[in-house]
Amino acid sequence: MTQQLSAAPVLSTPETHIFEDPTPIVTPANTAPLSDDELFQIYEVERTAREVREGGWRRIALQFPDAMLRDGPRVSQALEKELSRLPRPDLSASTGKNATVEELETDISKLSTNGTAERERLFILADTSYGACCVDEIAAEHVDADVVVHYGRSCLSPTARLPVIYVFTTRPLPLSPLVSVFENTYPSKELPVVLMADITYNSHVPEIAEMLREAGYTKLLVPEVVHDPGSVIPNRSVDAELDIKDYSLFHISDPPPSLLLTLSSRVKDMHIYPTDTQAEPTSALEAQTSRTLRRRYGILTSLSTCPVFGILINTLSVKNYLPVIETLRSQITAAGKKSYTFVVGKVNVAKLANFSEIGGWVVVGCWESALIESSDFYRPIITPFELGLALMGDEERVWSGEWRSDFSDVLKNPPPEPAAQKETTELGSEKKENEHIEIEEDSEEESAPPEFDLRTGRYISHSRPMRMTTVTSESSKSEPTSASDVLTRRARGDLATVNGIVSPGAEYLRTQRTWTGLGSDFADVEASDSIEEGRSGVARGYTVGEDGERR
Repeated sequence: MTQQLSAAPVLSTPETHIFEDPTPIVTPANTAPLSDDELFQIYEVERTAREVREGGWRRIALQFPDAMLRDGPRVSQALEKELSRLPRPDLSASTGKNATVEELETDISKLSTNGTAERERLFILADTSYGACCVDEIAAEHVDADVVVHYGRSCLSPTARLPVIYVFTTRPLPLSPLVSVFENTYPSKELPVVLMADITYNSHVPEIAEMLREAGYTKLLVPEVVHDPGSVIPNRSVDAELDIKDYSLFHISDPPPSLLLTLSSRVKDMHIYPTDTQAEPTSALEAQTSRTLRRRYGILTSLSTCPVFGILINTLSVKNYLPVIETLRSQITAAGKKSYTFVVGKVNVAKLANFSEIGGWVVVGCWESALIESSDFYRPIITPFELGLALMGDEERVWSGEWRSDFSDVLKNPPPEPAAQKETTELGSEKKENEHIEIEEDSEEESAPPEFDLRTGRYISHSRPMRMTTVTSESSKSEPTSASDVLTRRARGDLATVNGIVSPGAEYLRTQRTWTGLGSDFADVEASDSIEEGRSGVARGYTVGEDGERR
């Protein structure tokens, strides 16, 4: 029975996407435009202009999130006005007798044709390549920027190429109600507590800590902001020898899901002071992450039998993303599985649905937006940390509940070697020691224990296609040839190859896809003798037919 479509299929990409700024959208009570003084203070125009002038940058890219983009022209004008007010550095002082060649070249590049210093040029980045919390170096390089001024909430991920000036645009926060809620949450003044806030409220933390110490709290830990997502508390300075498992954590504003899982798995308990309510909060909310952790563990367990992984690149600016991709490829290959790498920009369900041969996705991107909690995707999406657990066997996979968000942690703390890699290494060493021993075809496949798929309730025999093919090719080379062999036996794990390399994706295209692209319907059509030669040449003068009549 043929199903009739009631409407045309949606072929365009929707404007919304999953990898957006994880900051909860806060609707301010007063939607009136900011005054000049408020704009000057919130966007820290004076500090920004001073750092730009001290850095000697001439092309400045201003990156705003969508909610602040309406203030972009006013901020640009205020910043340009402040830069014109500041005195310019004396270039003649650095061109003395002792100046180096590099200094002279730098000073000459800062001069215009009339001998005066070139003024700064400001560019507003109207859109971001990925998440708004990340520095968009790609868009900044389109305008050949020397520095990026990032406004609003930031994940503080280290950048790869350009220097960055962060302006967190501090939000207002009543302090007295917050201190009262803190005292009600922790009645004991001797309890060790970590006090931290979202980056947009962090400027209030020193004053809050001083008020709490005056109230009698003696074991209050207030870490400073640093650019290190891989620290014990992401982007906060904490002594490495300090065990924070005995500490409670009081967090101002709702943290992103990835930060919530990371913090809750490293401290004793965690309370959140909400800031997105119109009325003043009267109590702090206790963080509950056990259900989310169980769901994440179920997702990565279901991918233990996935034969093909897709490595989804969701950043081109965060430092060390290329070494992490190579490490993930090595891990997947060592487990006998296949990986493909994709760069699709802003990711949504429609884009990933085009690759039905991919059994699971691994996101390499911003540490805050890499956690995807959405059931709309056709295949699960996990983080590099979760991939290390998914590649382990059921007998060796042990998860204590700890969750890591920073993808660069894969380089610092690599996961244990999978059992498949150990068996392959042992098989290779045994072959070198005993080269005269013949390996039976598919012996490794038959001796490997069956793998159970929790999604379908069946045993899977092709969850490691690359491992099965490697053993088959080695056994075929070691098998002696004989003149009596008339038939050539086809290996059980024989797959399609591309340039001599096994490709499960090509095998999926050959055996399971019913449509192979535009023009595939005419692949078997023979050429007709009635085909005529078309026009050739450039548009201003081309010939028609064999006569060569010029037009």
